Amino acid sequence: MEEKSSRRLFCELSPAAYALSAAKCRMLRRVSDLASPLKFAKSKQAAPLPVLIYKHQSLIRRKLGNVDPVLQENKAVNLALAAPKVNGILIRPGEVFSFWRLVGSCSARKGYREGLTIQKGCVGSGTGGGMCQFTNLIHWMVLHSPLEVIERHHHDGVDLFPDFGRQVPFGMGTSVLYNYLDYRFRNPTSQTFQLLVSTTETHLCGKLFAEYPLEEKYHIEIQGEHFSREGGQVYRNGQIYRYCIDKHTGEELRRELLQENHARVLYDLPGSVRVFEPTSYTNS
Repeated sequence: MEEKSSRRLFCELSPAAYALSAAKCRMLRRVSDLASPLKFAKSKQAAPLPVLIYKHQSLIRRKLGNVDPVLQENKAVNLALAAPKVNGILIRPGEVFSFWRLVGSCSARKGYREGLTIQKGCVGSGTGGGMCQFTNLIHWMVLHSPLEVIERHHHDGVDLFPDFGRQVPFGMGTSVLYNYLDYRFRNPTSQTFQLLVSTTETHLCGKLFAEYPLEEKYHIEIQGEHFSREGGQVYRNGQIYRYCIDKHTGEELRRELLQENHARVLYDLPGSVRVFEPTSYTNS
């Protein structure tokens, strides 16, 4: 039997190797964008556009298992520094929103602190940690509009923390890493959209505006969510759908499967949560 290779990737050999690999990825992204025909959104406007399409806010300091509360405090600082970089951005017809092209690198020199990060399914810390919460907020608002997501990464395959005041379905998160893991969406419509974002002492707040009202509305729900035990490990399962509904008639115009979850649970479930056990069959 052939043995499975245990060779590590170059970026896993040492911190220096990781830094070199990251620098290469950042350079390739810059070159790719220079050669790209995409027109990136960069104009801002302080005054909101006439029509509010959707608004959402997320709690900054959340209970996340045994995560050091200092990382949560630092995340609050990081989000407050990044929010003005995006606030007021106009996404005109045909333009592409790029999170990193607006926010830029999150360095200590710019005032960013050590915040919570997640890499390869593990919790850690890094300068500027917390930007995933920012793109989570934007992504959730974008999903309630005709804007088209063209780049999204997420923490696939793991459920890291117990639910704490969850407002959106599990699995709708994003993962970003300067600048080669970006969050991007395109405006395929004939009108301009605008994002307004800010922080309060407790929340990250966002509003999505447009020039004109939409003829449709969007509804997102998770179906068939359950926990199952497979090979001694517990998994979280479910399907997330987005429905586009005609505002005037209530008719469902289209339905889209956004994501199918099968994530390994990395925390102890409360005893009240039912876990479906594997069923065994015997021949009679």
